[in-house]
Amino acid sequence: MASVPTLRWSVAFLLFLSTGLNYLDRQTLAILAPTLQAELGIDDAGYARITSYFLLSYTVMYAVGGRLADLLGTRRALALAVSGWSIAGMLHGLASTAAHFSGCRLLLGTFEAANYPAGIKAVAEWFPLRLRALGVGLFAAGGSFGAAVAAPLVAYLALAHGWRFAFVAIGAVGFVWLAAWLLLYHPAAVHPRLSPTDRATCAAETAVSGTPFGLGPLLRNRRAWGCILVRVLTDPIVYFVSFWIPKYLTTVHGFSLAEIGRSAWIPFVALSAGNILGGILASALVARVHGLDAVRKGQMLAASLLVLGSGFVVATAATPAAALLGITGISLGHGLWGNLAVPAEVFPAHSVAFVSGLAGTCGGIAGMISQFGIAAAAASGGYPLIFACFGLCPLLAYLAVRLLVGRLGELTVTLGPEARRA
Repeated sequence: MASVPTLRWSVAFLLFLSTGLNYLDRQTLAILAPTLQAELGIDDAGYARITSYFLLSYTVMYAVGGRLADLLGTRRALALAVSGWSIAGMLHGLASTAAHFSGCRLLLGTFEAANYPAGIKAVAEWFPLRLRALGVGLFAAGGSFGAAVAAPLVAYLALAHGWRFAFVAIGAVGFVWLAAWLLLYHPAAVHPRLSPTDRATCAAETAVSGTPFGLGPLLRNRRAWGCILVRVLTDPIVYFVSFWIPKYLTTVHGFSLAEIGRSAWIPFVALSAGNILGGILASALVARVHGLDAVRKGQMLAASLLVLGSGFVVATAATPAAALLGITGISLGHGLWGNLAVPAEVFPAHSVAFVSGLAGTCGGIAGMISQFGIAAAAASGGYPLIFACFGLCPLLAYLAVRLLVGRLGELTVTLGPEARRA
């Protein structure tokens, strides 16, 4: 028999790695964008179309993936997702036109979308409420870790072996993770390596039992709409940092591919640090003051102000160092905010993947629309306006939590006229 803490943190580490692979695969294109555009003759509008194909499938499949995770179970859903996106990532190495890349991105987004709702469901299956911000923070930190690793790793592989090899090699890593996942993961309430007493305790702590909520009742629930609005306001920031920061540094500040490899990882490390630090601070303060709601909302407000100030810094930056500092501040603040944790703090484990999926779908729509606005602004030198707008978004999301989500740490256990919290 294994202990609950040992398995809990092992699960968290695997989720950290899955999100890292998720971002590593998607960031490969962003890192290589200047090289591919020059070699294959793809302009900025064409690049925006390629990224939007990813967002199109990612947006649609986010909600579908969340529902499938609730129906198939976390173990099978995440295994299927990682296998699919690893193959899609490898297929990029065969592409030669913008249409080819668009098809590959469509397939990549189809499978990558399931990672977040399935991962948040896994956190809800293993972490009690007081630790969920930390669990989600560790899980989400893998994304920025993967993106940070992507810059030097992809640059090295492309310079040493060619860009096609970089896509294939990075995609293949997912199958190593898959073997570890299938060996280890089961929900805590039914894990074969836990004692019956530990399984019963975990089932009570995580509220894993119950019938998943349907789409109609969720769409009539104010808290669900609060979770959705949070993602609509904050997801475009991550998409911008992921898809456009290397281009911004190249276009505005003249970075070469080698310089991108040396410095573009810094904002992603800050994002990862923010995710982890935010979870640690929330868990420590909740244990001390016994108030998840006050702690998390205070954290959201402080992080929103950090992003707002950092957006102003980068919008007015005259040097590469100032721009990188501002971008790093935005990333750190976004991580500290903890947008992904909100559904897990107000909905039970049996439905949290679907709520997260719905929120992610709407966030993806906002991100997809924003790609064309970013492209238009970037073409006319409007990066300062972009950073100023994104600087305001977390503060608006904080207001959405206060007005719509309500008290964090109280789970909605029934919906409809008889809606009840526990």
